[in-house]
Amino acid sequence: MKRYVALARVSSREQEREGFSLEVQESALEGFAKRSGGEITKLYRLAETASKQEARTSFRELLAYAREHAANLDGVLFYKVDRAARNLFDYVELERLEADYGLPVIYVAQPTENSPAGRMQRRILANMATFYTEQQSVDVREGLARRVQSGLFVGKAPYGYTNKRQDGRSVVVVDPKAAAAVRRAFELYAYHSHTLDSLSAQLTREGFEYSPTHPGFVRSKLHMILRDRAYLGEVRYRDAWHPGVHPPIVPGEVFERVQELFGVKTYHASESVYGGAMILCGHCGKPLVVEVKRKTSKTGTREYRYYRCARYNAEEHPRVRLVESELDRQMLDLFQRMRIEDEGVRRWVVEVLRAKSKTAEQDATAERDELQRELDAVRKQKDRLLSLRLLDEIESETFAAKQSELRSKETKLQTRLEGTSRQQSERGDLAVKVFELSQALGAKWLAADIAEKRLLLEIVCLNLKLVDVTLVPAMRKPFDMLAEGLLVSSSRGDRI
Repeated sequence: MKRYVALARVSSREQEREGFSLEVQESALEGFAKRSGGEITKLYRLAETASKQEARTSFRELLAYAREHAANLDGVLFYKVDRAARNLFDYVELERLEADYGLPVIYVAQPTENSPAGRMQRRILANMATFYTEQQSVDVREGLARRVQSGLFVGKAPYGYTNKRQDGRSVVVVDPKAAAAVRRAFELYAYHSHTLDSLSAQLTREGFEYSPTHPGFVRSKLHMILRDRAYLGEVRYRDAWHPGVHPPIVPGEVFERVQELFGVKTYHASESVYGGAMILCGHCGKPLVVEVKRKTSKTGTREYRYYRCARYNAEEHPRVRLVESELDRQMLDLFQRMRIEDEGVRRWVVEVLRAKSKTAEQDATAERDELQRELDAVRKQKDRLLSLRLLDEIESETFAAKQSELRSKETKLQTRLEGTSRQQSERGDLAVKVFELSQALGAKWLAADIAEKRLLLEIVCLNLKLVDVTLVPAMRKPFDMLAEGLLVSSSRGDRI
């Protein structure tokens, strides 16, 4: 009895409708083997869902099997030439089976003689298969480009949207629940000092879920969502963003603020410490992180927060942990040393802070003027770009890419312009208020949340180090003088 190895492959639903289904091919292959007085000892099947890598791997496995068992095989069976070789490189490998191993390669639906004329016929069929594959790739790329020009996604819509069939065509519509989660994620990250982990926890507390099967928002998904310009109504294709027809979910100024934060933020566990990267380890300079321990007793569960260096477990590193209450006590001691009883001295300090705030406001005015000039220039560029497109002097893809770039730059400049004056005045006012309320600063510290404590530290301190179990701050002026005391060793007799 003859022995054969065979491969059946179908790569699209259209081919299946045209009669090339796996069942049809298998039946033809088995029928040929039976008519020849033999059987198929090994059959490789490639369904339409197989990836290119899987198809390539199966083809190479078939070649390896045929070479290894060539002495015990009577041929390699395929339904047609284009079912065997999708490019000339693969077809050359099949010809080598015949030339080097004497193993016939048989195409049961396209029988040819093993002669120069027969081999030429098979090579023509292989060339046609190669041309079909290459042309199909070109057609697919052109089809994708047309979808992008129409403002449509080339694949599945991102989270927040959903694909829907409409008039025989796939369109994108907003998914109300998912879109609400996206908007809330951007808002929380932009304006509420969240990290990716704390953002995930907050979304869960507010009742948002990623999907019914995976309700939680993992960090990787949140990072992908917060960086996706699709929520501005744009479509990504070939590493460029193009105008889309789907409605935007996130306002431009919120999106750009999040990108700004991503530009300056690197996630560390220390983000959950109120000092963030400001409180550093005095031994190695790494930021502190928080360690939460929960202890359950008859009266309930209590939570203890310990602050330690990020390299706490490193070899030869001091094993120092500071409980949160002790860290708070040292901060309260620091604020207590700033208390001034003399009314005249308090007025003088307020005047100094307001003078500094005025200087900062002047600097902010100059910065605003420069930002406004840049913004006007970008808007003029947008107008010129549109004129060139209307005159058909630039291609649509170039126009889309440049327009997206200018729109992003415009939104970024607008956001910075709006925030410059407000930020400077807020910081100046806060500095005055911190001093004026220094008598009650301890109480405010105890009542503040993580974000508020971080803001207080930014106003009062340049940085802080934890040396063993002692907090050593580097103070801003004039808070350094207040914490040190009015009479210091470096004072001269005629002035403080």
